[in-house]
Amino acid sequence: MSEAQGVTLSFEDGARAVELAREAIEGYVLHGQREQPGSMREAFYQRTGALVRIESTRGPGALRGCSGQYHSSDQLGHVIVDAAITAASDDSCGSEVRGAELDNVVVSTCIVRNVVLTDDPLADLELGRHGVAVDAGGTGGWLYPTIPVENGWSKEEYLTRTCRKARLSPLAWQDEDTVVTLFEGEVFRERSPRGPVEHLG
Repeated sequence: MSEAQGVTLSFEDGARAVELAREAIEGYVLHGQREQPGSMREAFYQRTGALVRIESTRGPGALRGCSGQYHSSDQLGHVIVDAAITAASDDSCGSEVRGAELDNVVVSTCIVRNVVLTDDPLADLELGRHGVAVDAGGTGGWLYPTIPVENGWSKEEYLTRTCRKARLSPLAWQDEDTVVTLFEGEVFRERSPRGPVEHLG
């Protein structure tokens, strides 16, 4: 098992990460523009991965988009903006987020802190702490760290569903040729659309 350290954010940094993602989503959806991060907090110049998730408040579990990179050599501020735009586009869940939806979506960000390559996912995986990424033969996919807790999944189901998302065999995570990566991240989320931000760990 190998591990790489990433960035740890203060609550203020995390709240700004969500705000930045929201600004990027709205700039793209309303004006077709890529918002620049502007004057960034110091942490946002560090180079690490980030994920952005957009959920509709209309219906339980209504995912509208999710995108990002769990490892990146770009500055965090730019990774957040790019992830937010892709999550809002039709490249994510097949339908672009519309302007009329913006008052009814909750935005969250996951800022990657540690990345672990593991050869024993069941032993190393901690539900609620780790996101999971799988890659086999150039085909890969990942799932957000909070998803298994939200859905009551076991470790096995979490790994299986990550493989399915990657369009691999459900048990591909057990294959020697499959690279399984665990990424630990800090998740910050709006409690309500454009509302206060909470830190989910």
